[in-house]
Formats: sequence, C-alpha cells, structure tokens
Amino acid sequence: MDWKLEVVVVPVADVGRAKAFYEEQAGFTVDHDTRLRDGVRVVQLTPPGSPCSIVVGSGVIESPPGSVKGLQLVVADIEKAHAELTARGVAVSPVQHFEAGARVNGRGEAWNSFVFFNDPDGNGWAVQEAPAA
Repeated sequence: MDWKLEVVVVPVADVGRAKAFYEEQAGFTVDHDTRLRDGVRVVQLTPPGSPCSIVVGSGVIESPPGSVKGLQLVVADIEKAHAELTARGVAVSPVQHFEAGARVNGRGEAWNSFVFFNDPDGNGWAVQEAPAA
C-alpha cells in the first residue's frame, strides 16, 4: 500500500498576507480558498509540479504562526530557483551548501546545493537542487 503525503498545514497569523506571499512571491497555485464557517478559512496552495500541497488558514491549526521549520522543495536548477524567487521579491539566501555541518556560500556536490527563505510569519523553507536523473 502506498502512503502519500498530501497536505502540510502551515500556521500563519494573517491568511490574506500568507496567501499573497505563497501565490505571488513563491509561485504556488491556489487550489481553493474556502470559508467553512465563521472563523474557519482554508486556503490550499500547491508548489509548481508538486503532488503535495500546503494549507494556510484560520481555525485550522493551533500551532503558533511561524513555528514550522524545515519545509523543503526540490528543484532541477538551484540558480534558476534562486533567480525566480529573487525576481518575485522573496528574501532568499545565496546558493549555499553544507560543509562539516555549517552552511557555506556556493554550490556543493550532488544533493548539496540549497537556498533558504521564510514566509512572512517566519515559517522556514529550504529549496534543494536534485541531480539530473
């Protein structure tokens, strides 16, 4: 039996601000924006090409805004991803890799080139370059 991760809930303080960031700056697709009842709004967004989505909303999760760290996306070209995020106004780190557990500027070997950014609430994302198949 396959077990597939479908949705990750990301806690935010301002749903409209988060939706705008993920749609306009991070380039995610808005799958739906639904108000279920007073105080409950669910916005599902999906990164381009991803089978897994995120949900931001109100009345959805009790975790404090900005408490999710280590969300990770994988791309074929880290420089292109960096350029796209920068062009969209995301405060993104330079391309970095890990040496002896520390982040160092510049590309690394296969599977070891990243950029990092936070959403407006401080939820932390890594973008990793995956080697060509």
